[in-house]
Amino acid sequence: MRKESIAKRISVPGFDRITFDPNVMGGRACIRGMRVTVSLVLNLVANGMTVEEITEAYPYLEPEDIYQALRYAAWLAEEALYALEPATA
Repeated sequence: MRKESIAKRISVPGFDRITFDPNVMGGRACIRGMRVTVSLVLNLVANGMTVEEITEAYPYLEPEDIYQALRYAAWLAEEALYALEPATA
């Protein structure tokens, strides 16, 4: 008998619509467990589509899905740069 693995869908605190499941899109960040990646939504916005156009093209998406994908990307991009000191021997 084959044992099935049960993957737990994970979300990031503060981003309840962004989920990760190893069985969906290879574990990439998705919208509400659907096969719609955050990167797809970001690309649509980056290429000039409005929220209304996206929800018309993808009727299973809600405006909040798009806004949260943008907030998630901004959160990921928030980084601090630190100067590294050369190692001394």
